[in-house]
Amino acid sequence: MVLEVSSDRLEEFSNEFWALTGEAKVFAFHGEMGAGKTTLISALCKHKGVAESISSPTFSIINEYIFSEAGQEKKIFHLDLYRLNSMEEIMGAGVEDCIYSNEICFVEWPEKSSALFDKATIHVFVSTISDTLREVKVETTNEP
Repeated sequence: MVLEVSSDRLEEFSNEFWALTGEAKVFAFHGEMGAGKTTLISALCKHKGVAESISSPTFSIINEYIFSEAGQEKKIFHLDLYRLNSMEEIMGAGVEDCIYSNEICFVEWPEKSSALFDKATIHVFVSTISDTLREVKVETTNEP
């Protein structure tokens, strides 16, 4: 799926994204600094019913959000690996625990730990078209 997404289409993007990805849990977000990865993740979290403010975990490395689904409390982990420089740092930060938690996990800068992602990972590529428009390519396991 390839979409052009602007800030006024975030809700529509979220609907399409969750319909496409189904029960997937791990999402690797690729894109340059400022491409809009955190903005898209925020919209996806809001769609799930996260009430708290969504922010980039650049300094905290991992943010945890709570939402309710079918009467059960669920978690979303939002990771930003930009500041991590080695697999040792990545493992020490608890990244692997989040990825294999069976909770929704959004990872920014996944290139830093590509060995942790399996075939079930959904890869999301975000690129800038203009100041207000982004191209978002979502690759699921059933695509070539």
